[in-house]
Amino acid sequence: MQGSKPIVDKKNRPLRDLRISVTDRCNFRCHYCMPAEIFGPDYPFLKRDEVLSFEETTRLVNLFHETSTIQKLRITGGEPLMRKDVDELIGMLAQATGIEDIAMTTNGTLLPKYAERLKKAGLKRVTVSIDSLDDERFGRINGRGIGTKPVLDGMEAAKAVGLGVKVNMVVQKGVNDEDIVPMAMFFREKGITLRFIEYMDVGNSNGWRMDDVISKREIFEKIDREMPLEPLAPRYPGEVATRFRYKGSTDEIGIISSVTDAFCGSCNRARLSVEGKLYTCLFASKGHDFRQLLRSDVSDEKIKQAIREVWEQRKDQYSLDRTNGVKVERQKIEMSHIGG
Repeated sequence: MQGSKPIVDKKNRPLRDLRISVTDRCNFRCHYCMPAEIFGPDYPFLKRDEVLSFEETTRLVNLFHETSTIQKLRITGGEPLMRKDVDELIGMLAQATGIEDIAMTTNGTLLPKYAERLKKAGLKRVTVSIDSLDDERFGRINGRGIGTKPVLDGMEAAKAVGLGVKVNMVVQKGVNDEDIVPMAMFFREKGITLRFIEYMDVGNSNGWRMDDVISKREIFEKIDREMPLEPLAPRYPGEVATRFRYKGSTDEIGIISSVTDAFCGSCNRARLSVEGKLYTCLFASKGHDFRQLLRSDVSDEKIKQAIREVWEQRKDQYSLDRTNGVKVERQKIEMSHIGG
């Protein structure tokens, strides 16, 4: 049974959204996430015994649910569909927690194989990442030379079995900013909500520079000139995307602006890494080790108390501090490790 009293952090933010990484591996090498020059053949990915089992993950997530006001689970990676039988984990989580809003972020290439199994297990939605409709440009971005067809086929496979589909596009100046309007037009015609993401300074390996960021305002203006937009209210507290509707329609887009318009003040999400560390910010430098607790034969109550203590001490607001000129020096965890 879910805790009756919400736990809140130092800035009065409740815990409502838990993102669960199930693997640190991916079949892409996108330069803003897992650049090939760093994540090469010799990169030390986690060994099997370092990764939480499905049973350990389910136990821990259920304790989070009993302790807090979690309403949504998102399965991430790496590429989550590279974790063998991940649909079994989704079924276990749905049964243990009763949470109905279980989603997944994926590059989509493996969805034709797994979409039906995921739907039957209890997955409700997928967010598919694609950063260009130009095959050559997309192949350069994903670092594998893979064109758009496998990803677009994955979206169609998801839709065919009744999964909700959204699309994420990370926008970088001089890399794919010319694709903003074509992407908007294409997915509007498809009836799929597209969310543009400002290029973020996550991790340490992507060579991020502020000069490479296309701002929320610039993205809005590019689309608004071609297809006029109007703002929409958030659907729920802590929604990360600012929503806009194409005037005269019900079609919409979103813009996620953690660089130029930080939303730390309403951030209500935590991230559980594949080896059982809890991260209270996407830009965190260290996590809190729950694997050790799970494997130390401690009681559920002791683990729930640890969850409460971690969240109640949370005061993260990295993006807001950066916006306000506060210099924050840290070795940040890589996005591929905690799923964005």
